Amino acid sequence: MLAPWLELPGLTDLAGRMSEAAGLDLTALGSTATAEQIKDTAVTQPLVVATALLAASVIDLPAGAPAAGHSVGELAAAALSGVIDPVTAVRLAGRRGRAMAACCALTPTSMSAVLGGQTDQVLQVLDARGLVGANVNGGGQIVAAGPLEALAALAADPPAGSRVIPLPVAGAFHTEYMAGAEQDLADAVAGLQPSDPVRPLLTNADGSVVPTGAAYLRLLVSQLTRPVRWDRCMATLSDLGVTGVLEFPPAGTLTGLVKRELKTVATLAVRTPADLDAVADFIAEHGATTGAGPAPDADRAGATDPSTAEVTR
Repeated sequence: MLAPWLELPGLTDLAGRMSEAAGLDLTALGSTATAEQIKDTAVTQPLVVATALLAASVIDLPAGAPAAGHSVGELAAAALSGVIDPVTAVRLAGRRGRAMAACCALTPTSMSAVLGGQTDQVLQVLDARGLVGANVNGGGQIVAAGPLEALAALAADPPAGSRVIPLPVAGAFHTEYMAGAEQDLADAVAGLQPSDPVRPLLTNADGSVVPTGAAYLRLLVSQLTRPVRWDRCMATLSDLGVTGVLEFPPAGTLTGLVKRELKTVATLAVRTPADLDAVADFIAEHGATTGAGPAPDADRAGATDPSTAEVTR
């Protein structure tokens, strides 16, 4: 997924700096590695954030467009919003991934997608069975997380009107099983001096727009043991008047959810540089292309152009 982006001028050097920060050869892992080599969450997380930000670095983003990320994608969203720089975002993704992998090794847990059913009813069933709705994604999708035996029982007797699909993940992310990783990430961000967002930046906690960089980093840490409320992020994008959503690579999952939940909002999944012409046209239609650098004071005060949003997985 990374190889085509590295053919663009300057991106090999940036990928090298990101690799050094993550402590991994992301260039090789994103270009020539097998699926088996990158399935470890300690590898997947920095690789996903690096790929998204490398692609974003060659796109002229609308200055006032909201940014949101799903789970580890929040680190890319924070970088797109100027809270932290891209290399720092990848470094934190590497630290986050290693810490979460260590938590996964302590207790046998996993996650399963619950497709269909009424949201409130599904969450009640999960709670009664000792499981957590770790991702409430909207579009009729909730991801359950917890002990393997409880997930097996859920698959055997799913909530009314739903079906359960086990997911190939290492453990129960966004639950109390990740408490050790939460403390590790808190230590990692403690010395950072974040900037305030230069664009509306949404949090997975409740979908709201975060006022300051410091507040965002606190939410980024607590996110590890709290459910991802992507449904509420999409509701906020709708409330902000967004008419088009770009998803950075590796793309497709979030635009799929947007299509099901926000049926009048246009979407574009950016996968390779071959999509860049389409991206330019999309931004021209849904938002003024004034770049993704620091916004003027009027933007900081809320006078933004919300018509295009950027999302990262």
